[in-house]
Amino acid sequence: MAEIKVAVRIDSIPVKLPKALQLAAQCGATAVELCARTAVRPSDLSDTGMRQLRKMLDDLNLRVAALRFPTRRGYDNPRDLEQRVDATKAAMRLAYQLGANVVVNQIGTIPESEEDTGYQTLKAVINDLGRYGARVGAFFAAETGSESGERLAELLDESEEAFVAAALNPGQLIVNRHSPADAISALKERILVVNAVDGVIDLAAGRGISVPLGQGTADFPELLGRLEDFQYRGYFVVGRREMAKESVLEELQQGVEYLRSL
Repeated sequence: MAEIKVAVRIDSIPVKLPKALQLAAQCGATAVELCARTAVRPSDLSDTGMRQLRKMLDDLNLRVAALRFPTRRGYDNPRDLEQRVDATKAAMRLAYQLGANVVVNQIGTIPESEEDTGYQTLKAVINDLGRYGARVGAFFAAETGSESGERLAELLDESEEAFVAAALNPGQLIVNRHSPADAISALKERILVVNAVDGVIDLAAGRGISVPLGQGTADFPELLGRLEDFQYRGYFVVGRREMAKESVLEELQQGVEYLRSL
């Protein structure tokens, strides 16, 4: 497999952006995933702010691997949907300006029935974001989560006119008792970024939990082999929102080193 490209999820580091970028570089990453809700809000980033951000990145030899744009509700929920879609498109434009080709978010729960109003709403939004991505030069990537990779692929494959990518999150799949390997087989070339998160089922608690990279049940060597079948050349993003503040840097550095050792 080609050399693994490792990025750090900046919103997992509980310090201000300039210091977080420095720490990401110190961890050995070559790129970062920025949050378009906190670190770089499209509505707040002026031309001067954009130049300053680019200079900080250049000085640290960092690229932007992706933007993350979490929303309070999924795209199946009609409440404030138009504003949510417009804000997502703004994040896609910003991603392109920063040299990234992908914006990551979970799309919401996929209803079982295709006749469900939520399913039709979700399908329409996916098509809209897919067409917009082709125009603006940065794609929307649906992050794997509550649904299986196969179910997500079924929805994304319905559109023949627009391309929506996928962000593979093995840890979230494991937490929800889905197979990361099967997700890769289903999503194939749609996978443009991998959120390198691990997970495990806590039998005592009866639920899944995310854990540091390499300490869960995700078989990353196998997953890398499966990704190679589809000539994956994107980034592996290290970092979890659930990391303990006192061990964030240690976990990030260990995650970078773990991936580089594969």
